[in-house]
Amino acid sequence: MITLLDYGAGNIRSVKNAISLLGFEVKTVEKPQDIIDAEKLVFPGVGNFGQVMNRLQRDGFVEPLIQRINEDRPMLGICVALQTFFEGSEESLGAKGLGVIPGMVRKFSAKPLSVPQIGWNGVKLHKESALFDGYYGEKFYFVHSFYAAPSNENRDWILATSDYGSEFISGVSRGNVTAFQFHPEKSGNAGLRLLEKFLQGDGTAIHIEKRPEDYTTKIAKRIIACLDVRTNDQGDLVVTKGDQYDVREKGEVRNLGKPVEVAKRYYDEGADEITFLNITGFRDFPMKDQPMLEVLERTSQNVFVPLTIGGGIREFTDTDGRHYTALEVASEYFRSGADKISIGSDSVMTVEEYLKTGKKTGKSAIEQISMAYGAQAVVISVDPRRVYVKSPDDTAHSVVKTSVPGPQQEEYCWFQCTVKGGREGRDIDVIQLVTVCEALGAGEILLNCIDKDGTNSGYDLELINHVKAAVTIPVIASSGAGKADHFVEVFQKSSVEAALAAGIFHRKEVPIAEVKVALKDAHIETR
Repeated sequence: MITLLDYGAGNIRSVKNAISLLGFEVKTVEKPQDIIDAEKLVFPGVGNFGQVMNRLQRDGFVEPLIQRINEDRPMLGICVALQTFFEGSEESLGAKGLGVIPGMVRKFSAKPLSVPQIGWNGVKLHKESALFDGYYGEKFYFVHSFYAAPSNENRDWILATSDYGSEFISGVSRGNVTAFQFHPEKSGNAGLRLLEKFLQGDGTAIHIEKRPEDYTTKIAKRIIACLDVRTNDQGDLVVTKGDQYDVREKGEVRNLGKPVEVAKRYYDEGADEITFLNITGFRDFPMKDQPMLEVLERTSQNVFVPLTIGGGIREFTDTDGRHYTALEVASEYFRSGADKISIGSDSVMTVEEYLKTGKKTGKSAIEQISMAYGAQAVVISVDPRRVYVKSPDDTAHSVVKTSVPGPQQEEYCWFQCTVKGGREGRDIDVIQLVTVCEALGAGEILLNCIDKDGTNSGYDLELINHVKAAVTIPVIASSGAGKADHFVEVFQKSSVEAALAAGIFHRKEVPIAEVKVALKDAHIETR
C-alpha cells in the first residue's frame, strides 16, 4: 500500500495511474497522522511554491512531513516537493519551506536560456543509488522555472545534478528519503522503472560516494504529436485534421481515429509530449460530463509523457446552471490528467484588453492559472497569418522583410493574430500577443501558422525566428511539417525547443521514429 499526499495540487492522476500500473494499491492522506504512519509516502508537487506551502500549512501537513524526513521513513518527493525541502524560494518570498536542506531556491536566468526549462534532460549521479541501477544515462522530463543550486552546505543531500545554463540539483537523498526535480511519472519507461524501484525496494538505497561525471547534460529537442479532437456528424469523438483549418473532406469530417487509441500509439512510437486540441465547443455539457475530461482520464492510464489540453478553457455557465471560472475549468482538466493548459482565442481577447490600459487585472485565465499552477502550466496557442505591405511605414505592426514576396511582390509582412479557428483576423500582431502573454504569466508558446497549415512545405522559419527573438519562454514550432528533414531544418535554423506535427503522424506518412533518427543523424539532441 502506497500513500499519496494529495493536498489539492494539479495533475496527481498520472502519479496514481503510474503506481497502479506497477501493481501497487494507492491511498491518499486524509489527516496529518497518515503522513507519519505511511509505509511509503509519495509527495507529488505541482504549482507555485508559496501556494504549495500554504496548502501544506492549511492542512497541518508541515510538521508531520518534517518529522517523517527526520525519522528517515521511506518517502519520494517530485518536482516542487523537492524545492519545499529547502528554506524558501524566490518564487514566493516570505513563504517558508520545510527547511530540512540549507539554501534558497532561485529562478533560472533567461537569455540565452528559455525559462521555464521544459523538456527531457539527463542527470549526473553524485552517489550510487539502487533507484538508478541499470539505466544510468536516461533522460527525464523536467518542467520548472526555479532550481536549487549545489553548495557546500547541502552537498551531503545531493544525489544528482543536471545542467541548464548552470548546474542545478536534480535529485536529493538521505537514507530512505529521496526527491527529484523531474517527473518520473511523466518520463516514459525510464521514469516508470525508477518509480518501480522505489516502490518495490526496502527503502534503503545503496549510497557509495562517486565523483560526478565530467560531461554537461543537454536538454533534448521535443517532438510533439498533436490531436485535433471534435465530434463528427454522427456524434462520435474523433481525431481529425484540416487543410488550413478546414476539417471536412467530401462533406464529411475527416476521421483519423479515436483520441485515446491514437494518443497511446504516439506514446509507444516515442512522442515526447501529446497535445489535445478540442476544436468542438462542447459548451452545452455540464462540467462533469465534458467529453475531453474522459479522454484525459483514459489517456493518462497508459500514457506517461506530458499531456496538454486546449480549447474551451474559459469561464462559462453549464446547462446545470453552475458557473465556472477559467481557473476552476482548468483545475478540472488538471485533475483529470492534463499537465498543461493551452489557451487560444481567449488570449487574443485578453491582450486586446491589456493594450487598452497597459495594466494587469489578475482576472484573465492566463494570470489565474499561472498564479495557481505556475507559468509552466500555461501554453498560448497562436494562429497567425501573413499580411503583406510594401513598406514598414505602411503599418504600425511589427514587420519582417520576407524572402516569400506577396501577391504584388511586397517585400514586407506582419503576422496578424486570428480567432475562431483562423476565420477572423484581429488588429493585433503576433509580437504584441506573445510578449503580453509572457508578461501576464504564460510559460510557453505554441506557434501555429495558417499559411503553412496542411501544406507539408516545412515550418515558417521567418515567423518562428521573429517570435523567438521577442520572448524568453519556450516556443513550439507548428504547421507545415511534411517530412523528417523539416524537423531537422527547424532545429538547425531556429532556437525553438520543440516541433509539433499532426497530419503526417495521423496518416502514418512520417513515423515519429523516423523523425528521431533524422535528428540523431544531424547531431541534434533527442530523447
